[in-house]
Amino acid sequence: MKIYAMSDIHGCLAEFEEALSLVDLSDDDSMLILLGDYVHGPDSYGVLRKIIELQRRYGQDKVVALIGNHEDMVIDGRWPICGGDNSKRYDDCKAEEDEYIEWMKSLPRYYATEHQIFCHAGIEEDAEDMWEWGTDDYTFTEKYPAETGFFYMGIIAGHIGTAVISGNQRYHDIYFDGEIHYYIDGTVLESGIIPVLMVDTEINKYYQVTGAGNWLILAYDEEN
Repeated sequence: MKIYAMSDIHGCLAEFEEALSLVDLSDDDSMLILLGDYVHGPDSYGVLRKIIELQRRYGQDKVVALIGNHEDMVIDGRWPICGGDNSKRYDDCKAEEDEYIEWMKSLPRYYATEHQIFCHAGIEEDAEDMWEWGTDDYTFTEKYPAETGFFYMGIIAGHIGTAVISGNQRYHDIYFDGEIHYYIDGTVLESGIIPVLMVDTEINKYYQVTGAGNWLILAYDEEN
């Protein structure tokens, strides 16, 4: 199985479509997991429509959308979908909001395979093999700071920009800590980049997908 993952799209529809052009969902042995934070950018509704269109086309088992903290904010009434959205007038987009809020409420907080955990922000790693029960909703979507080091499963998350995690403000690629954590938030609103990670689950290898090919992801400290 080839699992593609991306995160923190933040209403950047053109950048999302560019990232999607790197994803091959044409066979039964591939899937796409989106790790949340689809809204609060230039075209939040366009991004939401695109995700729902993909789920209708391929099925929700093949295109999995997880919830992020920005979706939690919308559900809780802390920040409307059109906050920061330049594509529509506020009154117009508020009229559409209820439909999308119901969709957001249906989104899971994580997706797990035999060897990987996909989530927006992180899990309670001290719970070890009881992480599913030991992680609360807040941690799945708002864990901070990013955790590094060994865990018995691979953890793929977004939420915190890789520029912050790496300490390099010019770095917007996938951050691998050299152990088992892969962070994929490229801070698209600043960088224009939505990194695409691909896991080949048959050989348990992780790649960054680019227009020039798929590149094995090396530890940040080894690569830079």
